[in-house]
Amino acid sequence: MMTMPTSTDTNYERSKTKRGPSVKAFLLLWIVLIGSGITAAYIYSNELKQDMLQQLQKENQQQMTLLKTEYELNLTELSAQVEELNSKVQSFNELLTFTKDNATTKTDNSNKLYTQLSEVKKQLDTLQKKMDLLK
Repeated sequence: MMTMPTSTDTNYERSKTKRGPSVKAFLLLWIVLIGSGITAAYIYSNELKQDMLQQLQKENQQQMTLLKTEYELNLTELSAQVEELNSKVQSFNELLTFTKDNATTKTDNSNKLYTQLSEVKKQLDTLQKKMDLLK
């Protein structure tokens, strides 16, 4: 004997079949949403990382340029000071060479200029006396 399905049995079977695909679709939708969220977060974090790297490179380049400028200024100042000292040393060397060339056995190298001035003064005094005598 075959019994006829009642309307409650039919509704139960329909709801049972409807629930199966809708749960699967719901879970699939959630998995797709979570995957897209993770992918979007990954892409966004990479973009932020690239932006930060570019900003750091730009700041480093500015600092390197500033340091290079300061270094060149300091180097220029030091070069000027070295040139000035070099000219002073050259002058002293010329003076020492002059005094060494004019040194005699009577004078030592440290007092050459003083002794030369003394000798010139003595010669002027003798010339002055001779001029007085001629008058």
